[in-house]
Amino acid sequence: MFKSNVGGLDRVLRIVAGLVLLAMFFVYPDASWRYFALIGIVPLLTGLFGTCPLYSLFGMSTCPARKS
Repeated sequence: MFKSNVGGLDRVLRIVAGLVLLAMFFVYPDASWRYFALIGIVPLLTGLFGTCPLYSLFGMSTCPARKS
């Protein structure tokens, strides 16, 4: 369905960053800014699915080149 455009290291970093941001939502339940931590859903999903809409928009990819 979607073409993969997020490479291995990029995926790992996105997943880790997403999990850290989402963890902040639960660790700081009384903070007024905690709902901004929900932005962690975006890098988490792009890392899990291996595709980034902004990369597609700009024609970028961090996937290794395929040998033919």
